[in-house]
Amino acid sequence: MTPESRPPASVPPPAPPRAAPPASHPPAALRSPDWPRAAATRNQRMALTLGLVGALLLVLWVFSTILTPFVLAGCIAYFLDPPATRLARLGVPRGVAAFLLVLGLAALCLLAVLLLYPLLIAQIGVLITRLPAYVTGIGTLVQDALERAQEAFGPEVVDAQLRDLAVRQAGAILTFLATAVGRVLGGGLALFNVFTLVVVTPIVGFYLLRDWPRIVRRIDSWLPRRSAHVLRQLAVDTDRVLAAWLRGQLLCCLILALYYAFSLQLVGLELGLIVGLMAGVLSFIPYVGSVTGLAAAGLLAAAQFGTWNGVGMVLAVFVAGQIVEGYIIYPRLLGDRVELHAVWVIFALFAGGVAFGFLGVLLAVPMAAAIGVVARFWLRRYLESPLYLDPPRTGA
Repeated sequence: MTPESRPPASVPPPAPPRAAPPASHPPAALRSPDWPRAAATRNQRMALTLGLVGALLLVLWVFSTILTPFVLAGCIAYFLDPPATRLARLGVPRGVAAFLLVLGLAALCLLAVLLLYPLLIAQIGVLITRLPAYVTGIGTLVQDALERAQEAFGPEVVDAQLRDLAVRQAGAILTFLATAVGRVLGGGLALFNVFTLVVVTPIVGFYLLRDWPRIVRRIDSWLPRRSAHVLRQLAVDTDRVLAAWLRGQLLCCLILALYYAFSLQLVGLELGLIVGLMAGVLSFIPYVGSVTGLAAAGLLAAAQFGTWNGVGMVLAVFVAGQIVEGYIIYPRLLGDRVELHAVWVIFALFAGGVAFGFLGVLLAVPMAAAIGVVARFWLRRYLESPLYLDPPRTGA
């Protein structure tokens, strides 16, 4: 039998392929870009968000005593970023622009302290010197008002004992207010660390302002890719609301402080400068500045003038200020750009002050703006969802 006619030898069938053992994930350095990644679950995203919020609150609570100059520096960088960006577009190096802006702001603050602090100290001296006369004047005015009430309503309603009690209590209230104002203004600089305010805050503010675009880009690169677009839009909305409210409100406070101080001095109130500046600064909290300034100025006018005509002039100053603020300053500087309700701002400021003191007051408005933007975003999502749009079910 020739080899060509020999039947072919039987070839064993190939063995079935073995199931490969599950391969472990390679290290990140060896992982290819198209390596399948497991999507984060809803619980994982929620845990990460809650963990970041909890860590932030813990840091604020632990380091609240030393964070104030850094938060002030952040506020300075936030406010000065637009002019620094404009200077950079004109060809000025970002570092030079940041240095010039921070130096100019520091010089302006120093000039304000040099001009205003001696005047405030002089006003405190006047208050302490004239305090007995003020107590006597307001007691006389209250007694005269009660005597007129007694003549109008009879001695059964307003007797002599009630009249004497009211006079004593009015004098005691004025003495307490004068002492409190003197302590706050006389020891105001002691509330802050001079070193941190004069040295640390400008230096940190300069570095933050110089690197502000780089910081923003770095934070943007850390955003989760799945939600990056939504988070960017929320950040833009928060910046728009916050910038409109803060810049407009600061201009309102400055204009009102100058108006009240000048007008109260013009009507002859001896402590008009200090009361007007206080009313303007407290106008940062809606309605608190005008109400507090009116109460303090009215009480001091009653003590100084001893007549209702002086109180009426002070009342006219504050009524005119409210008209100017409500119909001229606020619509032109803020208008419809502000989406922060006054009650929400007041609650945020007081809640921040109670929780973290002065640091909480600094962070209150930014946090209120961010929470408001997020709340409006979820409200829009709810109004577009089937949970809101589904028609009510009818019986079968």
